[in-house]
Amino acid sequence: MNDLYCNKDFIFGLLLENGLISQKELSFLEEKHHIAQRKGIDLIQWIDSLSLKRADLPEKFLTEADILELVCRQKGWPFKRLDPLKLDMEVVTKTLPASFARTRLVLPLEWHGNILEIASYNPEQQDIKEDIQRVCKTDVTFIVSPKADIERVIQEFFDFRSSIAAAQDFLTAPEVDISNLEQYVKLSGKELQASDKHINKAVDHLFQYALNERASDIHIEPKRKESVVRFRIDGVLHTIYRLPRVVHEALCTRIKALSRLDIAEKRRPQDGRIKLSWKDEDAEVRVSTIPVAFGEKVVLRLQSANILMSDLDSLGFSRRDFLAYTRFLQNTTGMILMTGPTGSGKSTTLYSTLRYLSSPEVNIVTIEDPIEMVYEDFNQIAVQPQIDVTFSTILRNILRQDPDIVMIGEIRDAETARYAVQASLTGHLVFSTLHTNDAAGAVTRLLDLGLEPYLIASTLLGVVAQRLVRTICPECKAETWISSKELEPFGCKLKNDRARVNFGKGCDTCRSTGYYGRIGIYEVLSVSPAIKSMIHKGASEAEIKKKALREGMKTLKFDACTKMLKGITTLDEILRVTY
Repeated sequence: MNDLYCNKDFIFGLLLENGLISQKELSFLEEKHHIAQRKGIDLIQWIDSLSLKRADLPEKFLTEADILELVCRQKGWPFKRLDPLKLDMEVVTKTLPASFARTRLVLPLEWHGNILEIASYNPEQQDIKEDIQRVCKTDVTFIVSPKADIERVIQEFFDFRSSIAAAQDFLTAPEVDISNLEQYVKLSGKELQASDKHINKAVDHLFQYALNERASDIHIEPKRKESVVRFRIDGVLHTIYRLPRVVHEALCTRIKALSRLDIAEKRRPQDGRIKLSWKDEDAEVRVSTIPVAFGEKVVLRLQSANILMSDLDSLGFSRRDFLAYTRFLQNTTGMILMTGPTGSGKSTTLYSTLRYLSSPEVNIVTIEDPIEMVYEDFNQIAVQPQIDVTFSTILRNILRQDPDIVMIGEIRDAETARYAVQASLTGHLVFSTLHTNDAAGAVTRLLDLGLEPYLIASTLLGVVAQRLVRTICPECKAETWISSKELEPFGCKLKNDRARVNFGKGCDTCRSTGYYGRIGIYEVLSVSPAIKSMIHKGASEAEIKKKALREGMKTLKFDACTKMLKGITTLDEILRVTY
């Protein structure tokens, strides 16, 4: 055990001097510190386990990282939090044996020329430096990292690496691979079964890691000499692993087996789904495979029920937009449309709305391609074009199922649009999506699909256009100023020449991005009697938008600007999303 980390006078004094604990908490720690000795752990780990509130920031708990950073500052040691997404798995797992890393709590991070940087929890152990220099035959330099960070990376990297290595040892890489379009002949080689324990463990780890990192998608991409695994986190892709090319097919086969796809079919795209149990919650995984130049690419969309079915008032609606939207929902007939590009949060808004409307007295029927999340309170129908089960063919017969509310995954063609309008005309509340840039564009899109203006005017209740913007990380939020001139394109006006706004400086929590999580920005167009009359008379998209703005509609850019002025997001982010 590190003597410094067990020195109560040093540790407690440091915390009190820097304002992280009060005199009352110091007395408590003085009285109870013998418990750490009895448990055989140092004082830093013991204090971390107590979940004490910080005296300087009561909304935060006093953590191991807080204490260790203070110790490092006092001792002049370099301190660093570890972000698994920024580490090179080859360096971490192939430089030192896993057993040595676990027992001595050290982790190789990166090479700086001929010097190896090592993360250590206890830099005062001189024999560690000598052992590593002897094994690696190189000079080493130490930085200090929290024990929890080191243990997490060791578990995630070494366990996954050992599974991949074991699978790789079993496989003989063929000299020529038939899945690679640049080659012609496949030579004999062993094939790893989808039931192999090493591959099973690797796939399980991949799912757990992705869910822990809040990833929305996993991409497994075959390249010429390797397989690349990427996670999409808060809308941005990060490269996570570079795996031996020889295990790519086995990983894909395991995922296809779990999602009940045809593991022998590698020439055509396939879609499937997996249901996972994770941290006492269920997560849905949509699986999509497609043949690419070097083999089969697999993309997995991760959907957590608590995200996909959020409370309506937590999605990001402004007060005006929330009231306008909930007024749409008070109708029992008519059509409500969500618009926006792929990945703009339309499905979350739709599912959250349906859950809001769900009750034993209401029959909700959804038609989806594919079903985003299986939810037993809805009657969900999956589109299957191969057996002629399409949006339009289902809609022909759906009214015989006595629905109150119908949700159509997407209006893609004229026939689907006509059946959706027909369903709303015959006494049903219909929800669907369109791909348009703004709310007023939905009317133009329906006209382009061949619907008559009078049908649109008589059925359309409202349109919601939306996007997702990243929110500022609460752990590294800082203030800056913005001028009124910069806000002119968004339609926002300031009382003064400038306003105080927030930005994220970048920290370990947000992986130095300055952002953590996402929120919706909205443009809610209510189809008032005046706008109905304009649609009926064939008014242009620009005219409809101008009238809606006069009636109080706020644009996507204005809503985004408002969220920026409230300290939720940044100017860079709203420029990225709204332009």
